[in-house]
Amino acid sequence: MKALDWLKEVHIRKEDFIHDLQGLLQIKSVLDEENATEDAPFGKGVKEALTYMLELGKKDGFAEKNVKNVAGHVTFGSGDESIGILCHVDVVPEGDGWTSDPYSAEIRDGKIFARGALDDKGPTMAAYYAMKIIKELDLPITKEVKMIIGTDEESDWRCVTTYFEEEKMPTMGFAPDADFPIIYAEKGISDFDIVQSLDKKGQGKSGKVEMLAFSSGRRYNMVPDFAEARLHVGIDQTEVIQRFQEYLSKEKAKGQYIVDAGNLVLEMEGVSAHGLEPKNGVNAGLKLASFLADLDLDETATAYFQFVKSYFEDDSRGHKLGIAYNDDITGDLTLNVGILHYDQQNGGKLGLTCRYPVTNKIEETKAVLDELLAEKGFSIDHFTNSKPHHVDKNSELIKTLSKVYLEQTGEEAKLISIGGGTYARSLENGVAFGPLFPGREDIAHKKDEYMYIEDLLKATAIYAQAIYELAK
Repeated sequence: MKALDWLKEVHIRKEDFIHDLQGLLQIKSVLDEENATEDAPFGKGVKEALTYMLELGKKDGFAEKNVKNVAGHVTFGSGDESIGILCHVDVVPEGDGWTSDPYSAEIRDGKIFARGALDDKGPTMAAYYAMKIIKELDLPITKEVKMIIGTDEESDWRCVTTYFEEEKMPTMGFAPDADFPIIYAEKGISDFDIVQSLDKKGQGKSGKVEMLAFSSGRRYNMVPDFAEARLHVGIDQTEVIQRFQEYLSKEKAKGQYIVDAGNLVLEMEGVSAHGLEPKNGVNAGLKLASFLADLDLDETATAYFQFVKSYFEDDSRGHKLGIAYNDDITGDLTLNVGILHYDQQNGGKLGLTCRYPVTNKIEETKAVLDELLAEKGFSIDHFTNSKPHHVDKNSELIKTLSKVYLEQTGEEAKLISIGGGTYARSLENGVAFGPLFPGREDIAHKKDEYMYIEDLLKATAIYAQAIYELAK
């Protein structure tokens, strides 16, 4: 029997693929709990994106199910075993500085630009069309194939928690939400807040500069690209303004100041990036905090900003905190300060994501932090932990995906590990599989996020063969 030309089948459906993908990308599916309803627990846009995929599945003849408006699936085939493809349709906030509307899904220079083009709407549509090809060609399979669609991957994963309370765990599967060839190991992920102790607030001397408010960042897993501080300096603001301009020049940083209602407002620009590797961005919050630490503030504000500067400036590996760790499987422990906040009533707070190696014992790391923070007048709050994820290199899943990747690309399927967390860790036997090809820039969570159309089509062919090989 002649081998099926999977890429040819993808190209036959190219126009429909792009049309359906643009429709999905044009939905602003950012978490919006402030306007949540019972029908849309994570916000109207998130629910709309979930409904879009479920209705697409229904139109194309798949069985589909909505699970409490926070997750869902489209399926075909049957059998005692099942293949799961775990995707998500929520996206991080778009941020600033885009060349085109982040929800226009504009195509230029062979790329499609939109928030979610890479993470994870583009890959979701690629996996969907992979399933569609197998179904339309009526290829023989002996297992159920199930695309599981999440809506809270960029925040708290409540979608998959709810989904697996109602639905069976697939026998094996993959998440198209990272890099090719195959990611078999993922770091642990711990998100938490560092909160200034309230009993320290308001005590001690006042300073020449009154810190009214400071804020930067929206998410634990994003490097903040903007920070703002509101100060009351009194009659003469010239000295602070001059020092700020000198700081910007020395640091080669972008920022500005404005005078608003008699107060001095300082703004700092940075470069956003995914929090799994803070070195890929420039943290505007840390930059501005480092400047503020050297002003004559009151005792509480001074303690907060000097703490931030002392333990986080130019150190995303935890060396200054005494928690640095490294192993040969997943590399360095990393810390991203994604949220910074200070106000006079509540004091200061930091929101962090810690990506830790698979052999790192997070309980011991937390104990070291607890001891240090207690000495400095801080404590940990809202501590969450997602354990590291591993799959045996010799498993049927990895052997099959390796074979498919080699046949489709001509390249060996090197097994890699990452600091990010994908839905693969929601499966007992799951890996992350694409869509980013080696050598391509990782622009997830950055401005002007894009995917090459050519890469999406190629990934679709890989997913189609992989699903068929696993399910036949």
